[in-house]
Amino acid sequence: MKVVLFCGGFGTRLREFSETIPKPLAPVGDRPILWHLMRYYAHYGHEQFVLCLGYQGRMIKEFFLDYKDAISNDFTLSNDGRNIHLHGEDIQRWRISFVDTGLTANIGQRLMQVKDWVADDEMFLANYSDGLSDLPLDSYIERFRRSDAVACFVSVRPSNSLSGVRADADGRVTGIEYLHDALRINGGFFILRNTIFDYINEGEEMVEEPFHRLIAERRLMCLEYDGFWQAMDTFKDKKRFDALHESDDRPWEVWRHAPVRSGAGLLSVVDASG
Repeated sequence: MKVVLFCGGFGTRLREFSETIPKPLAPVGDRPILWHLMRYYAHYGHEQFVLCLGYQGRMIKEFFLDYKDAISNDFTLSNDGRNIHLHGEDIQRWRISFVDTGLTANIGQRLMQVKDWVADDEMFLANYSDGLSDLPLDSYIERFRRSDAVACFVSVRPSNSLSGVRADADGRVTGIEYLHDALRINGGFFILRNTIFDYINEGEEMVEEPFHRLIAERRLMCLEYDGFWQAMDTFKDKKRFDALHESDDRPWEVWRHAPVRSGAGLLSVVDASG
């Protein structure tokens, strides 16, 4: 299945990074969050990506054009540094389409602009490009496949607890309670049937008018997921990702403990002499 990734927003709440780089390139360890998300999908066999570019899209193109596998894989250097023998791989099998979908387009209109890129797919995946999860993707897709829904997203609990205040008639506070357990939000990780395009009109945001049409027809699903999910919306979120990465507690890296495919080992030799 193809994976549509929305990479064109301004990321204003993460302005410490988004003023210089697009939010999908905000680093988590040695790689940007966009790479971690793509690596997650590739682990489940979904290696065809359509990137909906906008704000600073050129930087995303340049990241992949200048990509170096050795940064995140073991390798052996030989021949006076001219050859790099890779012992792992990242993107060799990936097929990435880069589509300029405009500077200010919303998610629904970015999706409409890549309609032809997924025209041959009865179903495809989509994501916001700023969040990671350890969601078991195979079972999630199979559940959706058995339904008659047009769209599905993951319903998650927000990572930052929200608090509410209880007061008596005189305005005296009687308690403060966290609303974290009662509140669920749209966590992305969409699965969409191609008929989603029949529900989106010009100018509309995907999760607003189109989703309300689907709700009226009972064709919108969600999966309540309480495993790891974290979005990078603010600098505080960025610091949490950094802490998880540095502590080697990286739930989203579902590929780390995957069985090694037969034939693995010395995968490729790259001439590093330029």
